[in-house]
This record gives sequence, C-alpha cells and structure tokens, in this order.
Amino acid sequence: MKVFQINTVCGVGSTGRIATDLYHVLKSEGHSCCIAYGRGTAPKEVDSFKINSTADVYIHTFLSRLTDREGLFSKGATKRLLKKIQDYAPDIIHLHNIHGHYLNYPMLFRFLKNYGRPVVWTLHDCWAFTGHCAYFDYVGCQRWQSGCYDCPQLKSYPQSYGIDHSRENFSMKKELFTDLKQLHIVTPSQWLADLVKKSFLKQYPVTVIHNGIDTTVFKPTASDFRKRNGLEHKKIILGVASPWTVRKGIQDFIKLSAMIPYEWKIVLVGLSKKQLASLPPSIFGIERTNNTKELAQIYTAANVFFNPTYEDNYPTTNLEAIACGTPVVTYDTGGSPESISNRKMGSSVDKGDLESAYLTIRLLTKNVEKINDNNGYIDKDRKYRIYISLYEKFNRRNDFMQG
Repeated sequence: MKVFQINTVCGVGSTGRIATDLYHVLKSEGHSCCIAYGRGTAPKEVDSFKINSTADVYIHTFLSRLTDREGLFSKGATKRLLKKIQDYAPDIIHLHNIHGHYLNYPMLFRFLKNYGRPVVWTLHDCWAFTGHCAYFDYVGCQRWQSGCYDCPQLKSYPQSYGIDHSRENFSMKKELFTDLKQLHIVTPSQWLADLVKKSFLKQYPVTVIHNGIDTTVFKPTASDFRKRNGLEHKKIILGVASPWTVRKGIQDFIKLSAMIPYEWKIVLVGLSKKQLASLPPSIFGIERTNNTKELAQIYTAANVFFNPTYEDNYPTTNLEAIACGTPVVTYDTGGSPESISNRKMGSSVDKGDLESAYLTIRLLTKNVEKINDNNGYIDKDRKYRIYISLYEKFNRRNDFMQG
C-alpha cells in the first residue's frame, strides 16, 4: 500500500512529528509512504517532497495577510505537488494541515475530486470549517455553524490586515470540502469530532485517533538540568509552547509567578528573544528546541507541567510530560483534558481559573514520587497502527469499486 501525506512541515512541530511518526510505522509494516511539505526541511531518512521555496512561502504569507485569502496562492507550487501525486500514484492520500501559506487548496481539492482515490484528512484544528480562524473558543464565536462574516479574529492566525473575506472563504471551503466522495475525517480529540459533526463537514464519517508520542524518547530521563541552571532546590512548574501567545496562556504564567513562594520556579520553553528579555525573576526562560531528548530531560526535571491553554485540540505536550513521569494541570479547554486518563496523571480546572490551578499544582507537588504507570496508551506506534487499519479498510473498498 502506498500512502501520500501532505502537511505544512515534516519532522518538526507537533503535526510534523505526527506525519513522520506515521511514516515510520507504515515503513515498519512494509508499506510505502511519501510526505509532501511546504516549509522548513525534512529528516534525511524520510522520502519527502518540498512543495515550494522559502520565497514562495513569504509571498503567499504577504498576500494572505493583505487579502484574507489564505490558501488561494502558490499555484505554481501546487501544480508541482499534483504532478508529484500522479507520479507517485498513491493508494491513499492523507491530508494534515493544508493551511500555512504553502499551497492552493481549491486546486488540490478539484484534483482530489477527479483523482478518485480515498482521502483521509486529519484535522489538527478548526480551520477546515471556518471562514478564517483555526480556533474560535477564545472569543466564543459560533458563526462557523451557519456561515462566517465580520470575523472577530481577523488578526489571529492566519493573520490578515486587509478586507474581511471570511464570508467568501466559508462558502468556498464548504463547496470544495463537501464535494469528495471518498473522504474520512480523523480528529485527535473527541472535542474536535463533536465540532465537526456540527459543521458543514458533518456528512463525512469521523474517527477519533488520539495523538501518540515516541515513548522511547519521551520517558523519565535523568540529566543535570537542575544543577546546570541553579534549580537544584526548587520546585519546578514547567510550561512548553511555541510560540507563546495569549491563547497559550503566557499571561497566566506571569500572574502565577507573582503567586508562588521563593522556593518555586517557573520554567518556560519556547520563548522568543523579546519575551526572554521581559521575564520576571521567578520565571526561567528557554528558547524553542527541537531536540526531543533535551525536552525529555526538562520534562523529567519538573515537578508539574502546567498547560493554561485557552484554545487547543489535543496538545502533545501534555502527553510528553506524562510519559516523562510529570503530572499535568491544564484548563478544561478543547481536547486538552482528554490526555489525562486518571488522577495520578494530573487534573483539569475551569478555563482561566488560576486560583484553582495554583491549588492543584500545590497539591501535586506535595507528591515527590514521579508517575510510574504504563504509558502504552499514548505510544505512537499503537496509535498510528489504527491509521493503517483505516487505510486498509478504505483501500479494500476502493479496489472493490474500481473492479
């Protein structure tokens, strides 16, 4: 079986690692796979295809911000992508994030309609069924259920500083995305699956496959992180994001830093240079790292992982912390609480309830023992073999229809 994946990135970031993890599981099962991506670079061992150049991405980004028409540019790059698909002749086409300023989605979906092969689409956010934004929880917008207009988040990702085209974008997506006969949607959380069932994509079957992680990398990992950074006698509250934004809860960490006693320290990973320069003394900041072993060391060194996200799907950072033996406290937002399978793994509190979060953190840090449960339920190999079963099911159905 041949699978062709399409995503913004390959091997980096949460969606990029999901694509490559799935790639390796497919290869281990004797299948073929190619990953087409739009930005950055790909691991050398991965059969991959770079869709466009850095210059193309910058041009697409500029035009998208000017016009609010994300995904309507990069025509030349998309032509090359479509030719690559034809040459590769996959049995299954697996879409991930098709936004990110790197391809033309009307060209892609018109091609997919005529190409006639099964399509699996993993939605990592809500962009597919809105007229602009990737998430709408933060502002409580419900227009996506009937038709977007006067978008209240025009300056949120994908940012636009021009005219509001959310109404036109919504109509175009609805027309194109509901015109495939063989489309199966996958969501990493039940929360997102429930939203899909209320959207214009409700005609399609939806399967929930929670994200998995590499538990051979993300596991309790000893290091000198505490000693190296002068944190040997501190209780560490860890936060990991990239980029850190209001929606990721950075302002709540700032507030929390004023609440914690001297013997505690907040460690934030993924900060920009500008953010690093403005941190209060009780926060120790680190820039973004794609070194997964280093991340595992930091997760292990922490007493508790705090994820005050205001909008999220199924954050893999929660899973990574749990796999490293560190309990999680998160807001009851999106699919974030779904990663906590029992009380030993952590707890969720109401969104924005920093007082309850602080009390929960204090309670969890009283337990000096690290989590020592079997983390098989978050292992990527186990999770992504579910995808292979899905591929095989649709491939058999397609062969029957072709015959």
